Amino acid sequence: MDTIKIMVVDDSPFASKQIQDVVEENGYEVVAYAKNGEEGIKLYEEIHPDIVIMDIIMPGIDGLETAQIIKKKDPEAKIMMLSSLCDSGTLEEVRGIGLKYLIPKPWEDDVLLATLELLSK
Repeated sequence: MDTIKIMVVDDSPFASKQIQDVVEENGYEVVAYAKNGEEGIKLYEEIHPDIVIMDIIMPGIDGLETAQIIKKKDPEAKIMMLSSLCDSGTLEEVRGIGLKYLIPKPWEDDVLLATLELLSK
């Protein structure tokens, strides 16, 4: 099986590094890292990763808007959102974009990995 390629979009280098460590220890490969939405959109178009792990709260365009733009360009895009805001309003917004997964920050590694597992099917 090919290695699943992941792009991380998060303005926190610390969070990105943590995500990278967890996913790479579990057989995934982080192929790109973007620190904001604009960069994330550009890199997505260049690299077409299998899965995007994206923070919602970022400077510039936020994760929800970024996900919306990526989904518009590629309806098949698989995106997992991360956020310290996990209220029902945020979840509704995430669902409204057509995404299924919103993981609370700080995340549990096993929840992150289980969600990746679901997305990679």
